[in-house]
Amino acid sequence: MPNHINRRSFIKAAGLAGLAAMTSSNLFAQSNQEPIGIAFIGVGHIHTPGFIGTLNDRKDFKVKAVWDHDKERAARRAKELDAPVVDDLGKIWSDRSIKAVIICSETNRHRELVIAAARAGKHMFVEKPLGITAKESYEMAKAINDKKLLFQTGYFMRADPKFIFLKEEISSGRFGKITRIRGSNCHSGSLGNWFGGEWRWMADPKQSGVGAFGDLGTHKLDIMLWLCGDVNMATADIEIVTGKYEGCDEAGEGLMQFKDGMIGTLAASWVDIEDPVELQISGTDAYAIVRGGRLYYRNNKTDRKDFGKAVEDLPQGLPQPLNQFLDAVGGKKVDTLVTPDEAAYRVSVMEAMYTGSKKRTWEKPLAK
Repeated sequence: MPNHINRRSFIKAAGLAGLAAMTSSNLFAQSNQEPIGIAFIGVGHIHTPGFIGTLNDRKDFKVKAVWDHDKERAARRAKELDAPVVDDLGKIWSDRSIKAVIICSETNRHRELVIAAARAGKHMFVEKPLGITAKESYEMAKAINDKKLLFQTGYFMRADPKFIFLKEEISSGRFGKITRIRGSNCHSGSLGNWFGGEWRWMADPKQSGVGAFGDLGTHKLDIMLWLCGDVNMATADIEIVTGKYEGCDEAGEGLMQFKDGMIGTLAASWVDIEDPVELQISGTDAYAIVRGGRLYYRNNKTDRKDFGKAVEDLPQGLPQPLNQFLDAVGGKKVDTLVTPDEAAYRVSVMEAMYTGSKKRTWEKPLAK
């Protein structure tokens, strides 16, 4: 796997996440409890190797089964986890010692697996996006909610101290009236041939549901919705650029009208050689920009008026999403999990942008 994949490391404050995991493991080591059983259901996602590392570091969990429709892939990942391969999913669903599952299959397999996991009463971490369509995503969310199961997905940007800071400032009203927000999440994946071999399915919309715009854009879309709420209408211009992956988009620009009147724009691409400006927010009292991995912030109503100096007094970052989920399954109170309804709504807004791009129309995201 190319070194460029490190772009997807969950948070730059990885030391904090590691510390959180070690703390949990240390507490577990001091107890006489048996490790909690967990299973991998599908190991095809590009984040799978990182998740394997996380689980191997957690002594309070034991991977008791690995399943994938690709038996060779399942065997290879099971060896890395020192876990058995299971050919029959029914054995996982019926095993009461398995409390939770991690679903990292191709996205077009999510619905079947998530519904089955919900019926079996398994808590679940499901890689983003939750589903191919808004309709099936809301169906999955309902199944999870009806069983009152713990859920998490891989929106790792919420763990970043910069975005936590902005969330606090916006929630407190210190931005005044926000007029616009712009997010960007781009890299050179197509140019660098990142999606070959076992990752090829991620550039096949029949399996992934989306191309570059949906794959990368969903992360920054999550942050924009998390910070500023829901949208009324959305559209986009989404295009194939190199044609390297047949039928797969490689770049796009989305436009959203938020419910409180602000305008949002979203850029996502696999054909950018740089992406220095990650986020911009403009309000009547404040302005923020995340540039080059640093946050710059000016507020006319506070003493934060030196826009040329990066904000240093950021809040503490959070553990990566999988560690948050594992902590919650282990009984720790975790208030920062992404809800199933949030995950489904992100699919709905993204679907509206793809439809808008195809029809050249504004589209209303499907509601719950």
